[in-house]
Amino acid sequence: MRLLIQKLKPTSGFSHAIHILLLLALPVIVYIFIRAGFVQLAYAVVLLSKWRMLAVKPRFWAANLRANSVDLMVGLSTVVFMSHTSSMMLQIMWAALFAFWLVVIKPQSNQLVVMTQAFIGQLMSLTALYLAWAEGSLLGITFISGLICFCAARHVFDSFEEPYARLLSYMWGYFGAALSWALSHWLIYHAVVIPQPVLLISALGFGLSAIYYLDHEDKLSKLVKREILFIMVVIVLIVLYGTIRLGGKVV
Repeated sequence: MRLLIQKLKPTSGFSHAIHILLLLALPVIVYIFIRAGFVQLAYAVVLLSKWRMLAVKPRFWAANLRANSVDLMVGLSTVVFMSHTSSMMLQIMWAALFAFWLVVIKPQSNQLVVMTQAFIGQLMSLTALYLAWAEGSLLGITFISGLICFCAARHVFDSFEEPYARLLSYMWGYFGAALSWALSHWLIYHAVVIPQPVLLISALGFGLSAIYYLDHEDKLSKLVKREILFIMVVIVLIVLYGTIRLGGKVV
């Protein structure tokens, strides 16, 4: 499916230029709506930009939604970040980063970039979730965290044609949901904006994906594996130590 979508996209000439302009128009429209105070319309524009997911027979909707989930996660998270600041410069920065995502990062399909896409989508979405809904339902935060982790993992495993992609994605989704549920009872924000569940999930996800990629490419030695696992353990211990010692305070 991903290869077919890539082939259908214009890659040169006038059509390609129009395609790029339409992509760049989306961050501009989102920025204008947010500056005007129409945040709900900004969310709607991001959702409507993916109308092609549903321009097929209903039996393909689930597959299209899964294939576009990371892109949606980045777009909706950008709206959250832009709407939670009154600084025009920060809003312009987020709009520019969103444009860079749409034009440079999103169209690429090699495995390393796909893993980067998943990491960015997961990090942004989890951060946006706690920013917009930190005081919300614990059940809702747990469920959405698990869904975000599932979508990010499936985005990665599909690019490797992993035969156990669904099972591994469910496992990562469950892990993200369980960690979010446990740590949301004692929420701490590191570096002011990053909650410790997001920091732990992102660090562990990055380490595990690095091990998976190196193993897939037959480049994973015992020494490298031990180094990655050691770094992951150190990060976990540091975050947990800060959680226990500073419980409830902002780091």
